[in-house]
Amino acid sequence: MDAMKSMKPMEPLKPLKPMEAPDSSWWPPGLSNPSSSASQNGVRYAFFADQRRLAVEQEGKVRQYDTGEHRISGVSQAQGSQGGTLRFTSQRGDVDLGSLKEVR
Repeated sequence: MDAMKSMKPMEPLKPLKPMEAPDSSWWPPGLSNPSSSASQNGVRYAFFADQRRLAVEQEGKVRQYDTGEHRISGVSQAQGSQGGTLRFTSQRGDVDLGSLKEVR
């Protein structure tokens, strides 16, 4: 190769395609961006502070709950002979999922 020969010009770059955002909208329509969300052992949750709503996905089914005055910040699962129990952490202490009113 002759060092003095000019190089072939580069071809223009093709425009980049926008990155696809991860599917974070598994919760019901009408809810804004969550204040907190997480997943653990096949269960996902998202808490919407402004709307006082908690969305929980278990076994492919999404349910929505009214959190009242609770501001959800964490989740834990207790495994037992009757299946698992979901308990959420709030500024008022732990809250069992069963104590929250389901919204339909």
